[in-house]
Amino acid sequence: MSAAFVDRQQVGRRFSRVAASYNEGDFFAREVDRRMQERLDYVTLEPKRILDLGCSRGASFPALSARYPDAELIGLDVSPAMLATGRPQRAGWQRWLGIGKSADPLRLAADAAHLPLASRSTALVWSNLLLHWLDDPIPALAEAHRVLEVGGLLMFSTLGPDTLKELRSAFSDGYAHTQRFADMHDLGDMLIGCGFADPVMDMEVIILTYDDLDALFAELRAAGSMCAMKARRHGLTGRQSWASAREAYEKLRRDGKLPATFEIVYGHAWKAAPKQTPDGRAIVRFDLPRKG
Repeated sequence: MSAAFVDRQQVGRRFSRVAASYNEGDFFAREVDRRMQERLDYVTLEPKRILDLGCSRGASFPALSARYPDAELIGLDVSPAMLATGRPQRAGWQRWLGIGKSADPLRLAADAAHLPLASRSTALVWSNLLLHWLDDPIPALAEAHRVLEVGGLLMFSTLGPDTLKELRSAFSDGYAHTQRFADMHDLGDMLIGCGFADPVMDMEVIILTYDDLDALFAELRAAGSMCAMKARRHGLTGRQSWASAREAYEKLRRDGKLPATFEIVYGHAWKAAPKQTPDGRAIVRFDLPRKG
């Protein structure tokens, strides 16, 4: 069994801690989600069921529901607190009458690598900024492939290797200060290895600017996005390490602001009909001519 690099419990704790106020700190995730939604304009799909993988409070639900009003929507997240705080609040008389209950998407607290859904039960798996929080994306991608019906679509975004490169370079204490981020091409290979067909990968770079390092950390904390690697420093950062990091980051200041780079990786791929049976035998399909 390979060693784990990501502290999964820490990921859950971080997001649970900010769940109640997450809608005030998730502007970056919302912007990436909006750009992902635009990519659906070029996809022909009429899903009956959609799985939002890593849905947090469910901020993607309104746009997905508006685009696919007839689809059943399921949200899954590792943080029960995120799921709970995202549920619409109904007045007592509404709960008594059952008003609004059926319109609320089903929310499941579960691991992305062990989806509590039947095979071939979903037409669209949607995942915004989840994969870099996983120790290994492959099990989650394989599960997405399993639950998709033939002809179904996986669409996701994640962060690439240049994300927070300024922060990594500023610290020289030997500890991890950001997550590990998979390369776009490696993710494409993972999709093919999990059985997906026709993967399409692209990326863009967004540079945010801050008045100082404290403002950057405050924004990352509000979004639950501080480092959750096992190799992070578990105690307080020493005064000398902080001073050295601040000095190094200050050298990057341009036009009075400190930059922070975010590399956004987008990917989508389809589930094609299998070419082999589970025991490895080839599947041969015959298109018989129509009588007429």
